[in-house]
Amino acid sequence: MEMITNVTEYEAIAKEKLPKMVYDYYASGAEDQWTLNENRNAFSRILFRPRILVDVSKIDLTTTVLGFKISMPIMIAPTAMQKLAHPEGELATARAASAAGTIMTLSSCASSSVEEVASTGSDIRFFQLYVLKDRNVVAQLVRRAERAGFKAIALTVDTPILGHREADIKNRLTLPLNLVLKNFEGLDLGKLDKTSDSGLASYVAGQIDPSLNWKDIKWLQSITSLPILVKGVLTVEDTRIAIQAGAAGIIVSNHGARQLDYVPATIMALEEVVKAAQGKIPVFLDSGIRRGTDVFKALALGAAGVFVST
Repeated sequence: MEMITNVTEYEAIAKEKLPKMVYDYYASGAEDQWTLNENRNAFSRILFRPRILVDVSKIDLTTTVLGFKISMPIMIAPTAMQKLAHPEGELATARAASAAGTIMTLSSCASSSVEEVASTGSDIRFFQLYVLKDRNVVAQLVRRAERAGFKAIALTVDTPILGHREADIKNRLTLPLNLVLKNFEGLDLGKLDKTSDSGLASYVAGQIDPSLNWKDIKWLQSITSLPILVKGVLTVEDTRIAIQAGAAGIIVSNHGARQLDYVPATIMALEEVVKAAQGKIPVFLDSGIRRGTDVFKALALGAAGVFVST
């Protein structure tokens, strides 16, 4: 590990150490994986026009996100079921975010609960939310996140159904017996069991509400005072509607290319979203980020910060 010099090198190590089903779950995208590759390739097509003889002896990377000061404009995106990769899972991620002075976003489908993550310390955290068919369960999750000290809701809006992830189907993805989706534990939502295809896809199809629409943001605002970031926006049109709906911010996201294939790379969609937002709300970006130069490109195109997957 001490020989690693960049983020991309972790992928080869992960492929060597993780079970195939787990590695494929983390690494793969939807269908042809065109957008998965484009998320990276698009960054490589953006070039710098460097200016010289500028005093850079004092650099300050700190910034504020929704009024919270963090050490750098790099935050942690929600990643489900992290204990598939390491026994400490989201708890280790929470501690790492705290040490780095930045924000962690906890997935609804985490293998650690909001309460367990909160127990690692009183740091700034956001909670990623899927809206389920049972709105009482959604309200419970939001209230639990509030009580646990989470500071914002990142509402995922690009998953009316789960993307067609062929690697998960071939592997018949499921959770080991010792792991559960902790935020749903005890809520009688069924189990992520083995099926003839992807256990995750079957589970999501049974739980996530495909009727989710813009009116539901108003409903969510009625049950929480937390600011709501709309995660999954790629167009001018949806940016304008999100602002009208009262979103506190937008995350330009294609779900790491795991949902709808053949959508643009997020860095290609960013500029139009930023222009449509007109500075009224902050615009963030996730997907495809591997280097500091990627972060810089996103900031140069108007992002207020980026979210990276762990």
